Amino acid sequence: MPLISNAYGKGRVRVMRVHRDGDRNEVRELTVKTMLEGGFESAYTAGDNAAVVATDTIKNMAYIVARENMTACAEEYAQKLAARFLERYPQVERATVHAAETKWVRAVLGGTAHPHSFLLDSNGRPTVALSAGRDGTASVTSGITGFTFMKSTQAGWVGYVMDGYTTLPETRDRLAATAMDATWTWMAAPPDYPAANARILGTMLEVFGTTYSHGVQDSLYRMGEAALAAVPELGTISMSCPNKHYIPVNLDHFGLSADNLVFAATDEPHGQIECTVGRAAV
Repeated sequence: MPLISNAYGKGRVRVMRVHRDGDRNEVRELTVKTMLEGGFESAYTAGDNAAVVATDTIKNMAYIVARENMTACAEEYAQKLAARFLERYPQVERATVHAAETKWVRAVLGGTAHPHSFLLDSNGRPTVALSAGRDGTASVTSGITGFTFMKSTQAGWVGYVMDGYTTLPETRDRLAATAMDATWTWMAAPPDYPAANARILGTMLEVFGTTYSHGVQDSLYRMGEAALAAVPELGTISMSCPNKHYIPVNLDHFGLSADNLVFAATDEPHGQIECTVGRAAV
């Protein structure tokens, strides 16, 4: 039987870098998965491991490259790590690195940003996926998972299909909330990846927060359009957004009106809205 494809590597390698600049420290924490493709068929088909780079070695390389690139952002770190495997091991044809960042923000103590104390920023987790081949091909995708935001008004849902199976009432004023997973591909490297990523998120949030939403679909498309306009290096942006529902509570039994002010929160079951927005072909 033929071996159709193969890849192997090391996952959940947790790397913390502390860059010390006098009394001031900067911290960057990543969870890294590195996968290798190439001339490893005999390890599968003949039990011959002569070409295999041990996964423990792959783990060690993640730490070595971190030490050599203390201030590199996640995208730059992933590029350096993939390049190291291609440079050192000729049997590797493609190295793919996935990195998820744990965000730490500087603590403010006594009204002053502290030089070496940090708090966990729990809203969303930045991600990077980089794939580099010996043939010179490479792709970089950045993104974020679980980025949660909402607005308490200026959103509605009307005009959808109404038939004998429909029980959801229309509304022109509802809470709109989601925990977004988003990825964006780069046509070219921006001058500063962290600054460009921040601009993408800031642009999308501004569109969401300051314009009326006719539905999550409507908001996502316009958010993607705005991000592409704001960052010219972007090629496409993909968004996956589950609805976090807030359902008005019926208080009539108690002689009270909820007045669209009291809601029951639930995300099960939830609507799932997804789209990809890209530039028009030239």
